Amino acid sequence: MNRCLAMFIGIPVLLAVAGCGQVQDAAKSVASDAASQAATAAADAVRGQICSPLQDGQLSAQDKQVLSGLLSTAQTAGVPAQFITPLEEIAQAGDQVPVASVTALLKACGLRPSPAPSSK
Repeated sequence: MNRCLAMFIGIPVLLAVAGCGQVQDAAKSVASDAASQAATAAADAVRGQICSPLQDGQLSAQDKQVLSGLLSTAQTAGVPAQFITPLEEIAQAGDQVPVASVTALLKACGLRPSPAPSSK
């Protein structure tokens, strides 16, 4: 009879322990999903900041300064290379920003480049 009692007590304990592992796995999955969503949201926000100064299809000296300042943030946030590469080129450019870099950034932002992006 002691064996039967031990079995009746042992089975629920075993199920509870197994259930705790599943709860822990579920909690890890939820935390991972939340972190991933937060990272995606951060990258989206930075992309919005990158694309905002380009809405008129031109790049002023002030726009160049803003974009150069966003380079590090964009890299940290995991913004795709299609944004990072032109940002790097714009940040490294002197007074003459490469037209190809502005055009590439406009395209990455989903903006239609004017025939020849110019500096204001």
